[in-house]
Amino acid sequence: MPDPTLLWDGLFWPLLRLTFFISVGLMVGNFIESLHWTRGVAKLAEPLIRTARLKDISGASFSLAFFSGVAANTMLAEAYEKGDLTRRELIFSNLFNSLPTYFLHLPTVFFITAPFIAEAAFHYVGLTAFAALLRTAFIVLLGRFMLPPLPEGCVVCLLDDEPSSESKFRKALRKTWQRFKKRLPKIMYITTPIYTAFFLLKQLGAMDMLEAFMAEHVSLLSWLEPQALGIVAFHMVGEFTAGLAAAGALINDGGLTAQQIVLALLVGNVLSSPMRAMRHQFPYYAGIFPAGMALRLIVFNQSLRVISVALVATGYALLF
Repeated sequence: MPDPTLLWDGLFWPLLRLTFFISVGLMVGNFIESLHWTRGVAKLAEPLIRTARLKDISGASFSLAFFSGVAANTMLAEAYEKGDLTRRELIFSNLFNSLPTYFLHLPTVFFITAPFIAEAAFHYVGLTAFAALLRTAFIVLLGRFMLPPLPEGCVVCLLDDEPSSESKFRKALRKTWQRFKKRLPKIMYITTPIYTAFFLLKQLGAMDMLEAFMAEHVSLLSWLEPQALGIVAFHMVGEFTAGLAAAGALINDGGLTAQQIVLALLVGNVLSSPMRAMRHQFPYYAGIFPAGMALRLIVFNQSLRVISVALVATGYALLF
């Protein structure tokens, strides 16, 4: 009989937490969308969207992604289902949203990182932010050449008209609740079984075997200090905070410089991201997009992310 504590800690509690954060993200995102707070962001982003030849719905999703990644992806998924976006446009739009999605989580990342590695946190967070900017610039450039020209549109128009102040909040709440009831069951219907499947794979040892294999084959990382490899390994086989804890211990002991710590964390970021994305991101993506498209989006996202972080890490190692 399965251990009840294991089931609670490993499956039920994480699922409840995931459901809670997805629910909060949907509620907040839909509410902000209904209140039209995204209109200001959309106006600022419109020149960039036009340069990338993305459709207005992509720009509206980009604006919404600063507040809720779930709501932004849901907007794209609905447009794709209606035929308003082609497969290529959906992929480009989703990749384009990596910048606001990063900034959505940036405060959390920084305030988790800073207590462990002090001023090195500014380097690490700054470099990962720069990598996000590089990804966005690349997508804009690629879209300019790979997407067809579009007629003049209106990004902010897709965020609905501004309601009268008298009924603004009441209408926003009603619309938020209606969208929430429609979207959440659909997302969780797919997310729950996929998350459960990954839990079972982990209990059978499949995930640990794969992560251990990746952690052991680090011959390409011989340029790192031996102590730094420990940070990379902890980063890969544990959560992000495990690598930070190891980094904090080493930086406090004076065993590694701030640059070596940052490089080790960046390498751990690159190597751990694909597996972590499959374990944590795929279940919720599959609840929003068709399964095949969800997998395709994650592969493109992670490939671009790995390349951008690797480039930034290489530049940091050579120039500093």
